[in-house]
Amino acid sequence: MGIDLALLWAIIILFGILMYVVMDGFDLGIGILFPFIPGKEDRDIMMNTVAPVWDGNETWLVLGGAGLLAAFPLAYSVILSAFMLPLIFMLLGLIFRGVAFEFRFKAHEHRRHWWDKAFIFGSITATFFQGVTLGAYMHGLPVVDRGYAGGALDWITPFSIFTGLGLIAAYALLGCTWLILKTHGDLYDRMRELARPLTLVLLGVIAIISVWTPLTHGAIAERWFSLPNMFWFAPVPVLVLLAAYYLLRSLNNEPHAGPFLLTLALIFLGYSGLGISVWPNIIPPDISIWDASGPPQSQGFTLVGALLIVPLILMYTAWSYYVFRGKVVTGEGYH
Repeated sequence: MGIDLALLWAIIILFGILMYVVMDGFDLGIGILFPFIPGKEDRDIMMNTVAPVWDGNETWLVLGGAGLLAAFPLAYSVILSAFMLPLIFMLLGLIFRGVAFEFRFKAHEHRRHWWDKAFIFGSITATFFQGVTLGAYMHGLPVVDRGYAGGALDWITPFSIFTGLGLIAAYALLGCTWLILKTHGDLYDRMRELARPLTLVLLGVIAIISVWTPLTHGAIAERWFSLPNMFWFAPVPVLVLLAAYYLLRSLNNEPHAGPFLLTLALIFLGYSGLGISVWPNIIPPDISIWDASGPPQSQGFTLVGALLIVPLILMYTAWSYYVFRGKVVTGEGYH
């Protein structure tokens, strides 16, 4: 029995995308929260909590895209053809966010507000179009003769717009709970106040998507509500409710890492739910990872590199977060 290279590559790509969502999610979430925190010192602290690690977090996005090209060239071709515009808008947002990171601290006082606006604009734009792309992907892509058969604007639907807005709420909560972990004082208190409504908004978003998706896609409804699948997948919504409950409960005290870890659990459960809905299709609604798989020789060759690179990325990521652990204090850096 041979190695299922398509399955291995699917796991690597899914892991890379999840790591990107988690790690760049709270970076983007900080930019989304900027309008709620007008004070210069507080904004400085917010950016300093991620300044040492933000660019490394985007490594996972590169890994996911490169892995898709190497292992599933058909999916790479169709997805890029279908989502060329939202992906360009997402990259423009990431460019604005990255440039603002580098130039905000170097700008004169009377010009810093322009970089703050660029940081906010880039973060919201990148997040929104990531969510729009996800929603349009879930809706399905028409493929004829191994090519994308839809239009350039087919990604604009009510569902994709909603998922774009929903991802803004998810990243905002990630950023908020990250700041609970990394700050103290007035900013810490403000984040605790914001975390509660953001949790309720995210819970509402998850509930609406959980109802909307099976109502509009019969295959997804059958996947979730047929027997015995219903018994296997029932723990997902139950765990979502438990994670949200304990997250809200933890905010009544003086939490540290708890809210962030519980938010990560919510993100992971939402990601798992979306994965359950489309698996094993890499191009919804009906092209599986095996149908879109590239030549075994290409997958095997690139897999060797991936198995060497992924552990290295994990090691230097873990080391960087270890070095810059602790809370950020005004004028003093990390404690």
